[in-house]
Amino acid sequence: MARIDSKVIFVTTSPRTPGKMIPEIELLNTHFSGQEWDSQTQKEFMELLKEENFFNGEGANDPAFSARDRINRAPKSLGFVTLSPVIGLTPAGLELVTAKRKEDIFLRQLLKFQIPSPFHKPTQNSAEFWVKPYLELFRLIRHFGSLKFDELMLFGLQLTNYHKFENVISKINNFRILKAQNEGNYKKFRAESLDAELREIYSQDIRSGNTRTRQTNDGSIEKFLQTKASNMRDYADACIRYLRATGLVNISHLGKSISIVPEKILEVDYFLDNTDREPQFIDDEKRYITYLGNVEIPVLLTDKRDLLEQKMKAEFPKIKVENSFTLQKLKDIFADELEKRKERILSEQITAIKDYRLFSDITSTFDQIIDNSLYDTPLMLEWNTWRAMTMLDAGSIKANLKFDDFGNPMATAQGNIADIVCDYGEFGLTVEVTMQSGQRQYEMEGEPVTRHLAKMKRETNKPAYCLFIAPKINEACIAHFYALHKMNISYYGGTSTIVPLPLNVFLKMVEDSHKASYIPEPKHVQRFFEQSNKLANATDNEVEWFNGIKQQALNWLAA
Repeated sequence: MARIDSKVIFVTTSPRTPGKMIPEIELLNTHFSGQEWDSQTQKEFMELLKEENFFNGEGANDPAFSARDRINRAPKSLGFVTLSPVIGLTPAGLELVTAKRKEDIFLRQLLKFQIPSPFHKPTQNSAEFWVKPYLELFRLIRHFGSLKFDELMLFGLQLTNYHKFENVISKINNFRILKAQNEGNYKKFRAESLDAELREIYSQDIRSGNTRTRQTNDGSIEKFLQTKASNMRDYADACIRYLRATGLVNISHLGKSISIVPEKILEVDYFLDNTDREPQFIDDEKRYITYLGNVEIPVLLTDKRDLLEQKMKAEFPKIKVENSFTLQKLKDIFADELEKRKERILSEQITAIKDYRLFSDITSTFDQIIDNSLYDTPLMLEWNTWRAMTMLDAGSIKANLKFDDFGNPMATAQGNIADIVCDYGEFGLTVEVTMQSGQRQYEMEGEPVTRHLAKMKRETNKPAYCLFIAPKINEACIAHFYALHKMNISYYGGTSTIVPLPLNVFLKMVEDSHKASYIPEPKHVQRFFEQSNKLANATDNEVEWFNGIKQQALNWLAA
């Protein structure tokens, strides 16, 4: 049981992207089901996890703690695993692992997550919790139609008790009025509003001098409020990412706001009207675990046959629904039609991209990524690079990020595969992107990038290369990738041709493909990577090689 000592909404922040828990709980169940969850199994789990392609962390300093951090948080809190008396998947966890569509599964579990619960007990110093946080956040977004990230952070997180709902609405309305009156000076207005809200939320701590945080010995009010503001940003970001996993919300990355998908409003209204707002089984852990793991509650619109049929006819009028069809059969048909529609939308996007109709949008999105002016920059970098690679040349380009039902980017690629995979017939190319910088770029990306390239070599049995893109390339990555050009490592399928490029250089390559009087062909792509091999063998150090390959990239279509 965790003790919650928070004055704002408490939600899980680990893993940051909810989909990443799926292969991890499957691994846990496969190897440790029926065993006790103790320090030994926790260490053994981390040892296995570190060998998996989908793992991007380290977990080296304290493997048992790392294991608990990954499993005791979202997987347990959302009812996907049980850890006592022994390890196992709940019915909800089993469905999450096996089902083709995960959105409804995430939705049911988020709607049941509550504070207080047998898993999370507030302390005397915390807010007076009585809330199902995600349920009330859906309600808040639905009420306003669209909610800015700042509004969610400053006010939405104060919904620690659902009886405060109208008060939070009033605060947001007042904030919007004052914002309009401070047009042109939003940065200062936001800072003053954040400071005022923090001082109100943590007034008791400030008055009692309880301002020292775990991260530092600095007990100043300024440092205290900075820490709380950072925590609130993390919580608000986690809320949005987990709501996004349901497929029911849209994100405006430029406007940094969240709204209900128009086609999903009826579904949202249904569960808002029919889901109990009261926390359940607070002092009965056994009943709470059963309730949390139940795959049939709360009831969703798609669980009602007549409502599902109405929705199917509205969205896909050509579908013929037979009375003999079971409810599950109808759900499967609906899911298949949603997938077909998504594929049609993506196909239309690809056609527009290849015709250069989206050139201006792609280049302006890269500019916004460089300026860091978008909400989820890592996701947008992955998505926009896929669009750029599709436009760049004549290969078959596949993005491994997750798209929603309408072809919008939803979540970054899972860790077991390259971000983007390109098939050029005679050879292959993996493309990896990251917003990480400094030493963390090397620690998080160096080995997985090499592993993904080796996987492509094994699976295709043909030459393959890798393009690594980041706003700024860390020196350790440059040295690592340079060395791999020359090192014949059987584990990685021989030498590894991995070319790191700053984002602005890659953007110049995209612009050159648009200016060219011809459509670039696979031979132009392969020539560029073979030039990297020649440079690596001809230069004395990584700095010369890196400067040389950047110059080649800036003129990659020159004869």
